[in-house]
Amino acid sequence: MAMAGTAGTAGKNSRTAWRNWAGNVTAAPARVVAPASVGELQEAVRRAAEDGLRVKAVGTGHSFTAAAATDGVLLRPQALSGILAIDRAAGTVTVAAGTALKDLNRALAAEGLSLTNMGDIMEQTVSGATATGTHGTGRDSASIAAQIRGLELVTADGRLLTCSEKEHPEVFAAARIGLGALGIVTAITFAVEPLFLLTAREEPMRFDRVTAEFEQHVAENEHFEFYWFPHTGNCNTKRNNRSQGPAAPPGAVSAWVEDELLSNGVFQAVNSLGRAFPAAIPSIARVASRALSARTYTDIPYRVFTSPRRVRFVEMEYAVPREHAVEALRELKATVDRSRLRISFPVEVRTAPADDITLSTASGRESAYIAVHMYKGTPYQAYFTAAERILTAHGGRPHWGKVHTRDAEYLARAYPRFGEFTALRDRLDPDRLFGNDYLRRVLGD
Repeated sequence: MAMAGTAGTAGKNSRTAWRNWAGNVTAAPARVVAPASVGELQEAVRRAAEDGLRVKAVGTGHSFTAAAATDGVLLRPQALSGILAIDRAAGTVTVAAGTALKDLNRALAAEGLSLTNMGDIMEQTVSGATATGTHGTGRDSASIAAQIRGLELVTADGRLLTCSEKEHPEVFAAARIGLGALGIVTAITFAVEPLFLLTAREEPMRFDRVTAEFEQHVAENEHFEFYWFPHTGNCNTKRNNRSQGPAAPPGAVSAWVEDELLSNGVFQAVNSLGRAFPAAIPSIARVASRALSARTYTDIPYRVFTSPRRVRFVEMEYAVPREHAVEALRELKATVDRSRLRISFPVEVRTAPADDITLSTASGRESAYIAVHMYKGTPYQAYFTAAERILTAHGGRPHWGKVHTRDAEYLARAYPRFGEFTALRDRLDPDRLFGNDYLRRVLGD
């Protein structure tokens, strides 16, 4: 998406429509600013305050909520990109906030380095991904934000604040997943390690077996996840574990068939067919769930953890206590089975260890993530409402960047440290310069 202006030239009254990746959120900011330096970003924040406008930074729009939407000043930090420093002795890399994860992963690999864990797509900016709690799956390693060792953010008064476990630790505890409520992140320091190899083992498995053996699979694998195909008893499992090598990536033809043809091309076609003829979805699901075959391959981390995702969808995801995952999933399957819902997207199940980030969905507890999706342009409210009813009954915490209906009253009960976050927000942004309607709902006034 093209930059709509710079700190020096964006007009106060020019309105440029913004739309997120899924197309379910739009905004019409008063002006759009693309700062070329941290100084320009600080000036944009000061000007917004002077003009009585709220200000939000937006990455690539991969959130399904309105977390970044604003009618004030929309900041595009993509010009603030690239690796700023590598400290091999400390095992860290400092990167500008507008850097895309795909660019970071490739640059780290070229330096013989890698993040320990990551999500399954890498289109987001590092600041957008961490601010909303983007995660992959892991027995011992957690979200991208949990790998942060330091960060810099511009606060409401235009100051640049540096945070770590030793410097402003109370801000660091919260700002790693800050929802954009505490300030505008300009740089992030991540823990990294020498580049390693992962062996991925993908295997179809029946729903009853994978749920019965869920804890065993989590315990035996560094990274375990599975997908259940609604209207069927079929799942596809993926186990990623470190390997001594040698590297054995999928062949070019095999990778194209699995990742491009089946996961994107054919998947796009069958979802379009299902949108036009919902009654056909159960039959399509039975065929689609048997299309992916078992395969094993070994490669560097980002080529194993991440996959291209070109079929657009809307998503809801909740983190539940890990011990509740199987029960919640069985309830979801029973609900779909007895309903008239027609679901063409698989349900994704992942795990994370407990972490110490104030508003992390895994804060203080071992967690399992259950994500439900609907193809873009199909009605999703009935399905998501049914799923949300089940997942909240199990103490679920909604992903901050995915569709949900929870408010501050619910979230204050779900997060023991919720008041700690809102008190810090009151101190750093008393006038709600970084506020918007979404933050008002989830954090309160």
